[in-house]
Amino acid sequence: MSLEVLDRHSEALFDFLWCPVCGHEVFSHIPFEGVFCKHCNTQVELQEPLETRGHEDAAIARFTTDTTWNLHVDEKLRRDLPDGAARAKILGAPGAYEVDWWSPAPGEEWEPVERGEFDDIDEPEDVAHLA
Repeated sequence: MSLEVLDRHSEALFDFLWCPVCGHEVFSHIPFEGVFCKHCNTQVELQEPLETRGHEDAAIARFTTDTTWNLHVDEKLRRDLPDGAARAKILGAPGAYEVDWWSPAPGEEWEPVERGEFDDIDEPEDVAHLA
């Protein structure tokens, strides 16, 4: 017996995604567990939307912070998701993806971290390196 794996979403879609909690763009796939932000462990699940509006690719990315850790990251370098989850609808084609909407909508209560928003901020050095 063999297991057939269906890749429903292209690698280009994962190249476009970023974590709305910490802004990093690298995700890890753990078989039978899911896909997680490599930096803060926020989980992302992709599903196909009901409509694509004629775009080549369309996906709804659901980010959840149930497994997110924040022990090594200054609170200023991340934003919590409202009620622990947020969704983004992504439309387009490889090289031309865009976020169509966020749910809940960004506003005064919540703004997603933009891609690489905190990249220019130095994180504190590990104390172990000073010994």
